[in-house]
This record gives sequence, C-alpha cells and structure tokens, in this order.
Amino acid sequence: MTFPRTSPRRGGPARRGRRGRRGVVHQPAPRTHWLLLTALVVTLAAALLLQGYTRHLYGTAPDGAVRATGPAGAVPPEAARGGPLIDASGPTPRTARPAPGTVALTFDDGPDPVWTPKILDVLKQQGVHATFFVVGTQVADHPELARRILAEGHQLGIHTFTHADLGRIAPWRRSLELREAQLAVAGATGTTTALLRPPYSSTNDALTDADWQAVRQAGRAGYLTVLTTLDSEDWQRPGVARIVAGATPPGPAAGQVVLMHDAGGDRSQTVAALAELLPELKRAGYRVGTVSETASIADAAHPASGAEHWQGRALLLALTGGDRAVAALGRLLWAAGAIGVLRAVVLVVAARRHRRLRRGGWGPPVTEPVTVIVPAYNERAGIEAAVRSLLASDHPVEVIVVDDGSTDGTADLVESLGLPGVRVLRQANAGKPAALNNGLRHASCELVVLVDGDTVFEPDAVRLLVQPFADRRVGAVSGNAKVINRGGLLGRWQHIEYVVGFNLDRRFFDLAQCMPTVPGAVGAFRRSALLRLGGVAEETLAEDTDLTMALCRAGWRVVYEERAIAWTEAPASLAALWRQRHRWCYGTLQAMWKHRRALTQPGQAGKLGRRGLLYLLVFQVLLPLLAPAVDVFALYGLLFLDPVRIAALWLGFLALQALSACYAFRLDGERLGPLWALPFQQVVYRQLMYLVVIQSVWTALAGNRLRWQRMQRYGSLQAPANRS
Repeated sequence: MTFPRTSPRRGGPARRGRRGRRGVVHQPAPRTHWLLLTALVVTLAAALLLQGYTRHLYGTAPDGAVRATGPAGAVPPEAARGGPLIDASGPTPRTARPAPGTVALTFDDGPDPVWTPKILDVLKQQGVHATFFVVGTQVADHPELARRILAEGHQLGIHTFTHADLGRIAPWRRSLELREAQLAVAGATGTTTALLRPPYSSTNDALTDADWQAVRQAGRAGYLTVLTTLDSEDWQRPGVARIVAGATPPGPAAGQVVLMHDAGGDRSQTVAALAELLPELKRAGYRVGTVSETASIADAAHPASGAEHWQGRALLLALTGGDRAVAALGRLLWAAGAIGVLRAVVLVVAARRHRRLRRGGWGPPVTEPVTVIVPAYNERAGIEAAVRSLLASDHPVEVIVVDDGSTDGTADLVESLGLPGVRVLRQANAGKPAALNNGLRHASCELVVLVDGDTVFEPDAVRLLVQPFADRRVGAVSGNAKVINRGGLLGRWQHIEYVVGFNLDRRFFDLAQCMPTVPGAVGAFRRSALLRLGGVAEETLAEDTDLTMALCRAGWRVVYEERAIAWTEAPASLAALWRQRHRWCYGTLQAMWKHRRALTQPGQAGKLGRRGLLYLLVFQVLLPLLAPAVDVFALYGLLFLDPVRIAALWLGFLALQALSACYAFRLDGERLGPLWALPFQQVVYRQLMYLVVIQSVWTALAGNRLRWQRMQRYGSLQAPANRS
C-alpha cells in the first residue's frame, strides 16, 4: 500500500462540474467502490434471503400429520374417486393407478445422508426399484444421493422445494416451489422429472378445494400428481410390525401406492420394516416397482436442457454459499459481540484505574510560562473567543496566532484587538503543519500548547495541561476536548462520541503507554522534542496523530490529562461531518502506515505498535469494514431466526453501551440527559462512521490524493456557563 503525498493547502477552489445546455450541473457517476459495496451488500442480502427462505420457512410437520379440513365441493368426482395418479393438465382430469397385483413403493422427504443410503442398500439387496419424492433443499445439501438414486435404477419425483403445503400458499409461491425444486434436481443430476407429490397429501378422497387448486396449477405446469393409497405411518415410528401391516395391501385386486419416508427423523424402524415387507410382498405374489413401472406409463425423467442444468448448478452453489455465509456471519457476529463486550469492560476498568492513579498528581508544580500556538485559516468567526479564553488562563502564557493566508481578515481582526501577550504571524497559505512549524520557530518557551482556531479553553486548562511535564519522560499531553455546539441529534451524538469514545480510549492508551493521538484542539508538547523530530510533518492529513506517533517512537511518554478542558465546534451537518471524519480517518490510516515499523521495534515504540496500532486496526478499521455484513445478518436474524433473541441481544449490547456511557459521563462531570440519543446513534450515526472508514480505506488502496477540507465555522465559540 502506498499513500500519495497529501496536499497541505486548505481552502483551494472547488472543482466545478460541467454544465449542460440549460446550465444544469451534471452529477458525477457513482464511484466504483460504492457500486462495489452496493453490489456486495445486495448479493449478501439476496443470499441470506434465499438461505432464510429455504432453511427457515421449511415445512417441518410430517406428511401424515392431521390437517385442518376444508370444503371439497370444487374437487371433480373423477379426481375424488379416481386413481392416485392425477393428470390435471386438461379441462377434465384423468387418473390412473398401478396395475392389479403391483405395489408402487414411494419414499418422501429425502434424500437424507443417514437413512437414504440404508434404504437404498435394502432395495438393492431385494432387487426392487422405488420412487423417491425429494425435497429441493435436501437435494441441494446432498446432490450425490440424488445421483445415486438414479444410478441404481430408481425414480425421482419432486416434493416441492421447502416441503411447503401447496394448498395453503399463494399461487406465485407454488410456482416458485415447483420451479426451484426442479432446478435443484436438474443441477444435481442433469435430469428433470414430471412426477409431483404435494407435501401433506394423502388419498384422493382427502383432497380439498385448496388442494385441488394446487393440483390444477401443477398439472398446467406439466406435472403428474401422485397421491397414495396406503400410508405405512412410519413417520409416527409405531414399531416395525405396524409399519409392515400398514404397507401391506389388503388384497391383489387393485394396485397400490405405498407411502414411506427416507428422511424427516429417525427412520431406523422404516429400514427394518422394509427388510421384512419386501420379501413378504414377493411371497404374496406382488410386483414391487416405481410409479412408472407399476402404472405402465412413460418414464417421467427427461434430460435437463443446458439452461436448466446450469441454472440448477447456480442454485445449488447459491444455497451452499448462503449456508457458508450464514455460518461465517454467525461466528463473526458472536466474535464481534464478544470483542465489543471485552472492549467495554477493559475500557471501564482502565478508566477506573486511570482515575485512581491520577489522584496522586504528577510531581512538583510546573509554573514555567507556556507558548500557545494557534494556526488559523479563515477563523474570523471564532478566533476572538479562542484568543481571549487563552489570555484568561490562570497560567502565564504567550499567544502566537499564525495566519495561514486567510482571506477573511482573521489576522487583521486579532491585531485590531490590541491584546497584550498576543503576536500575529502572517504567511502565505501553506497548510496547518507549516503554520505550526512557523509558530514553533518563534516560540520563546520550552513548553508549547497547540490549539486549533475553533477552540476555547477553560481558565485552568493550560495550567492543568502542563503539569504532567513534571515527569521528564513525558513529551506530550492530551487534554480533554468537548463539543460546545451540542444541540440537536447530530450535536448530541458527537458529544457522546467525544466523552465516551475518545476519552475512554485516551484513558486506556495512557495506561497502556501507547497514546496514538494528541488532538489538535488541546495538546501540549516539549518544544525541544518537536524540534528534534524536525517539527510537524506534512505527509499526512492527521498531523496530530502523525506527530504523536513520532514522539512515541522517539521514546517519549504521551499522557492524558482529563481535567484540562477545551471546547471545540463540531460539524453541524452530515456533509460537514463526513468531510471532517473522512479527513481524520484517512489521515489516521496514513499515519498508521507511516509508523508501521513500530510493530517490530522495542521499548516505547513497540508499545505504540503492538498495542496502539493494533487497537486502531481492529476497532477503527477492521470492525467498521465488517459492520455492513453484520447489520445485514442482524436483519436476517430478525426476519428468519428468533426475533426475540436477536432483539434481546441488541438491547443487551445497547444496555452495556449505556452503562459504559453513564460511567464515562460521570468521569467527565457531564449530565446524563443527552444519553437519550444513544439508541438512535446506533441506527444512523454508526452507519455513517463505518461508511467513512470504507471511503477512507478505498481512497488509500486506490492511491488517490485527498485534499484538506476546511470545516465551516458557526460562530458558537463562547466559553459555556455550564456543561449541560
């Protein structure tokens, strides 16, 4: 992976779209990665829908189970009193039955990997052929058994795709059930069949009007419906003797169609009964065979067309892929949930320990003066409030405002204030890193505080921020940035993120000695350490993260002082938030790549690499990239699995987050009121953040250059009277 050198300049002219004849700006085509993401999500959703339909809408009641009866006035007498083989393709149904002295042996619900082979072995030993009415999903799971059935001279019929009750479903779904079952057989065996046995059917006189509609629809589709005359009731597992008795014809006068099962549960009694039944039927003079053999009709099997065969193969692959996707996503969901719970627990424990450790102070009070550097580009809306808050500090400071080629009179405004202890440096627009380096060259103090122009400080913030420098190992200190414009849902969501996400992470990073970022809004540094690094680098868009990682690799400790509070403006629109977070995320990826060698280095650098970088990789890159798949699977669970259990898991995870948030708010001295927006944050805000990560990772992989995008200022920078 290679990151292009980032342009540091800010506020360049926007690229203009081409206009048509009527002056309408043409919208650019969707970017490739969004098309790819959409295609992947749609494909995954389709696979899960297919898997959910086939695995969780499956009719599980046995064929012979008692069904609610209905009216039968529309069933033609020919069908109600005729033979069990019904051809309903014409206006008048035609029926047939096996020849006298014959038994058509049929098995439903298979193929099953345990019982179908055992039944095939018994049939082979007895030299008997049978008809297997197979379920499409079972064929998809065990295509080799469908091929073995045909290879050993038996006959296939379809028993729908999901064992659905055809009389109780809509006509469109009947067509789907028959078509998909046929494709499954075609994909597995290269043949098609014209035989159908509707699930839950029995004898002709049990047909209802709804059943007849299904038989008529199947007849028009070219199917010969095969009902039964004798039910062995093996699905009840009544014992071998009763199964044999139920499958034995009362006499040789009429041919019979015997129903047995090779799947749907324990079929050991069926196997044992079959081994007794077949010799008895032979001794009684019966000829046992397939439906076609006993009824003297043309073989119902035909070679599948090329299109049917390949469509069937595609269906089998889709079902297999769906099963694997569900299994993988299930494991992924549990892993992500476990990692999320573990992270929440670790962060809370770390926060408690961090609070206890910091009660002891840092050492002797640090009283030396501090230089505050404020890089400013078009910050007229808030620069006065920022500078005045710094001068109100209870610690001696000098303030250097570096105007980076502003076009809105920022420098003129600061100079016009005539504030003592404030210097203004002007430079051509060269970017924030250049402005910071310019300020470092003119700083007169060893301790420097770097402040964004959209930030106001509490009076004690500078003093508290520099106290950790009593420890000579400390090279930088992160302060506590808070959102000042927290009105509305978007403001509340960002307020929660700052307090819960950023600050809990910083406490953990402090304890683990792997702080990856001192925020540009509020951070203090040793000037000599920065100068030894060559100042602030310009290679990344996250210069604060890059600088912090460089200090860690140079052996300096970077700590967090939660009491040093500064207030910053957050984006007030989704578009502005997107631009800001895209820059942050892309810049963080640049910095991680730039400092990747820390993974193998010893000492403080190794702590950054093996703790901080891996933490960022897992929780800020990999899990957000997988989030779309997890969300799709969660919807799948609500639709096809146990919605109560899925909802309970989601609510449990939300409760854990709420408890963590309450503790984080308590640590920061914040009121709990804004936390009512937390559930909505999981529905909208989180999705926006993982889309930002996807965009950033794609930008990095594609090697595109991302320009600095300045955030719009809203003029809300006033030191708040309270923290509500």
